[in-house]
Amino acid sequence: MLKILTMGLERERPIDLACVGMNDVWYQRLDDLAARNLERRMRVVDGPVGPVVSTGTGDKLCFASNDYLGLANHPRIRQALVDAATKWGVGAASSRLVSGNTLAHDRLEKELAEYLGTDEAVLFPSGYQANVGAISALTMSGDTIFSDALVHASLVDGCRLSRADVRVFKHRDAAHLRELLEACDASSLKLIVTDSIFSMDGDLAPLVEIARLAKANGALVYVDEAHAIGVRGSAGRGLCAELELEESVAVRVGTFGKALGSCGAFVATGKNAAGLIRSRARSLLYTTAAPAPIVAAAAAGLEIIRSADDRRLALTRNIEIFRRLALEAGLSISDSDTAIQPVVIGDAGRTMIVSDLLWQRGVFVQGMRPPTVPEGTSRLRVTLTAAHEPAHIETLVRVLVEVLDEIGVHP
Repeated sequence: MLKILTMGLERERPIDLACVGMNDVWYQRLDDLAARNLERRMRVVDGPVGPVVSTGTGDKLCFASNDYLGLANHPRIRQALVDAATKWGVGAASSRLVSGNTLAHDRLEKELAEYLGTDEAVLFPSGYQANVGAISALTMSGDTIFSDALVHASLVDGCRLSRADVRVFKHRDAAHLRELLEACDASSLKLIVTDSIFSMDGDLAPLVEIARLAKANGALVYVDEAHAIGVRGSAGRGLCAELELEESVAVRVGTFGKALGSCGAFVATGKNAAGLIRSRARSLLYTTAAPAPIVAAAAAGLEIIRSADDRRLALTRNIEIFRRLALEAGLSISDSDTAIQPVVIGDAGRTMIVSDLLWQRGVFVQGMRPPTVPEGTSRLRVTLTAAHEPAHIETLVRVLVEVLDEIGVHP
């Protein structure tokens, strides 16, 4: 047995002798991750997503999902999926380019374009595929991309695949972005890429300043609204809509797997950009389409969020409750006013110890470590939803403080 010391706690992992030899490089690499507390293991949930989830070790209060409006188990969304499965079956059987493009896909794209006020929208099976495909389709060698330092991994990978010149500006630093834009003498396409709400810190991009800089420097703006669609702006249209920047942003990306309660993603943009994406996005052209039942579920979620002000108000209330209780308990939290409330521990090993102890006491909060977050900023990523009750949040804060005190961690 291989013993690994993790922040004073000794754990054992059996050596798989079949892996030693030809595959010993992989074993060594995995062992290196484990030694640095960066090996990943998945927890298993046995039941619907909600404020309380069932697991093999009992029910847990769940503060680890992106189900911001509590729609993942909504009866209208479930029924839409069942009805569509009865009509269209379960499998799409091919890419959308071949024969996997159903009337459900076509209708939802038109509804999304109308909802967001864009010429067109393009559906993808996932948010990762949307960003990787759209960025690499819309840019190429000779173009220049200006990317926030903390954008989502899918945006990073899309920039890499584009073969464009990528220049990274400091997180949320409009002054640094301006320097990079003014120093760029390229005559080809310039694209500024950012999240609107950042997934690990819950902070907001300076979109007003970014839009102004883009206009002044002949650049276009690409915004990932994954964590804003459904929860920000009129009828949940996102942060760009809230700030009245729809005309200043060339591309908006949203997902159905967070506030809208299902899965999949979309790119909302102009006619020419949509045409390029449909013609060049490899993650769209060379993958099986999202099945029609999933698309129908997404359409039901879109219909619900248009008039979900009550759920948005409930989410805002729960964010305020958490922040008040956390500050009263002496926890150091960020300035985020979103559903994402990070509690930074710093060390990866200690972060996972806290996460494990919370799990053992019935509270599910996931630890986030490099490369998901920068080195030295490992944290508990607390996420709140409209479905949480005040008592749930009170329990979270109480148990979190108890665990942190027990192991001597004071974030």
